[in-house]
Amino acid sequence: MSVDLVGFLGVVLVAYLVPGPDFLVVVRAAAEDPSRGRGAALGAQAGLCVHMLAAAIGLAVMAARSPLVYNGIKLMGAAYLVHLGVRAVVAARRAARERRPEGARANDGSEDPDRPAGAPAVEGCPSAGPGRSGFAEGFITNVLNPKAALFFLSILPQFVNGNGPLWQQILFLGFLDVVIGVAYWFVLVLIAARLRALLARPKVRHRWELTTGWLFIAIGVGLATVA
Repeated sequence: MSVDLVGFLGVVLVAYLVPGPDFLVVVRAAAEDPSRGRGAALGAQAGLCVHMLAAAIGLAVMAARSPLVYNGIKLMGAAYLVHLGVRAVVAARRAARERRPEGARANDGSEDPDRPAGAPAVEGCPSAGPGRSGFAEGFITNVLNPKAALFFLSILPQFVNGNGPLWQQILFLGFLDVVIGVAYWFVLVLIAARLRALLARPKVRHRWELTTGWLFIAIGVGLATVA
């Protein structure tokens, strides 16, 4: 089996360096908790494996040729990104309200009478650990992004040849892409984790949540509206 590894590696590296939904999910999760960031990275690559296997057996071709299937996947992915964005914006505004002076909180009626003064608000205890919840976010974001499927449909065939089974070459390049992605995301998680102290500052955290939240919403709306 002979494939154009140099050209393929160049395209893959450029694709990872361009920020997209996966980038925002992984970085935001890592800034919150390193284990959550690692989970989101593995989830994103697991979603990539789904697209790779679909391309290898021809399902992605079928989806790309069916406007109904493609638009359905696209809209589900867009809705999920908007959901993540709205959740981040709401969390940022809620945290800002809770940082107000005690008198201001009492006047706006946002104070919880059952919560002791000065205690942090509890948004509910997650049933899964940070790693598993991060994995779910990364996986859903990637698997519902039709552009990931189209990457395998449009890019991978440019680097394979007719000297061997096409599906084997696609799987080889796909798994290489996944391995490169895991290494890239884990380095990104380490960098984001180093910035946790900075992001822990209330004002910085507030701006970070608002910025990433609106970016998620913008990407989701863009994904839903771009043909």
